[in-house]
Amino acid sequence: MTTAFVLGGGGVLGTTQVGMLRALAEHGLRPDLVVGTSIGAMNGAFAAADPSPAGIRVLADAWQAVASSGVFLENPMRSAARLARFRTHLLSSAPLRAVIDDHLPVDTFEELEVDFQCVAACIETAGSAWFSSGALVDPVVASCSVPGLFPAVEIDGRHHLDGGLVHSIPVGRALELGATRVFVLQVGRVEQPLTPPRRPWEVGVVAFEISRRHRYVHEMESIPDGVEVHVLPSGAPESPSVSLSYGRSSRMTVRAEQAYAASSAYLAAASLA
Repeated sequence: MTTAFVLGGGGVLGTTQVGMLRALAEHGLRPDLVVGTSIGAMNGAFAAADPSPAGIRVLADAWQAVASSGVFLENPMRSAARLARFRTHLLSSAPLRAVIDDHLPVDTFEELEVDFQCVAACIETAGSAWFSSGALVDPVVASCSVPGLFPAVEIDGRHHLDGGLVHSIPVGRALELGATRVFVLQVGRVEQPLTPPRRPWEVGVVAFEISRRHRYVHEMESIPDGVEVHVLPSGAPESPSVSLSYGRSSRMTVRAEQAYAASSAYLAAASLA
């Protein structure tokens, strides 16, 4: 059995996956492969570096640094000034890059304990760019680069944005790489069914959710026989659209603890090891 952890996107809701990873580690579940997109690329890199409970504690510390360094929260006037200057993004990716540099214990894909791949959207090709070798930080930051929020990241002469644009939860990639048991670590948004919009602003929200979910829905409906798939629960009473208010430390901690409790209960009931 080849076990894969698949970590989807979700921005500041990514602490949900910290709780899930903690539950998996404490239940003795170790991946043979980790696949990540968007904020799941950052979390996945840490899980691939050390999927043990100790390794997940390092990731939790990194998220504390995310909160304290203002990766997702910044003075509005400073953001407005940056937008006026650069025109394409509100925030610098330097704080996120610094958190990864300071806390991730390795520098390259080859140094990871577990095989790891992450994806970004390539502007020049309008397609998926998968990374699995060489330096880690640039591909991970590229995968996290939400359009309009962070700048594109140049790698090998091409420019890259958030991996969620092309793969919101890349289950299909794990299957292509030979996974026969898949744990899906999502942030809670796909747990909420979509309903027809009733207000003008809901039209855009629903359209965005359809565009980001449709590939995942198709891949989940096309799971081959013999492949075991577990979608871990977020434990959140509701799963909102990404809001910058979730960048505050207290909100991050709540999401992680909710996911830990719900995923621990799920794993215990499923008797997985």
